[in-house]
Amino acid sequence: MRARLTLIAASYRRLTGRDLIPAGADPVESLWTAPRIILAHGTEPDPIFLFGNRAALDRFGMTLDAFTAMPSRLSAEPLHRDERQALLDRVARHGFIDDYSGIRIAADGRRFRVEGATVWNLIDAEGALHGQAATFDRWTDLA
Repeated sequence: MRARLTLIAASYRRLTGRDLIPAGADPVESLWTAPRIILAHGTEPDPIFLFGNRAALDRFGMTLDAFTAMPSRLSAEPLHRDERQALLDRVARHGFIDDYSGIRIAADGRRFRVEGATVWNLIDAEGALHGQAATFDRWTDLA
């Protein structure tokens, strides 16, 4: 788990030029307790979430075990999955984006609009792709 979390923070820094966590901070503790939502999925044909911090689990209403067993596409309603795929394709081409907005759905069916999310590729120091991650701290609950 430490290697994955280090990759999340390091690839964010490498691609955006900004720090996701304070310099020198323990990535496990810092990412887990961050007040903003941080989540990531792998590179499987139907990518599975590999991390969601405490804020993400609270927003999506799931346990860590349930979240990390779920295909990330299920975080969007079926009507919004094409939009989600277009976002992922854009990130794959550009490395990261910092202007994503879109509708997501929690486990209990609550819908919310993510606003101003940063989404980036999880790329290690050798350039290998390990998935994609996102962070956001603004959303609007929808009826």
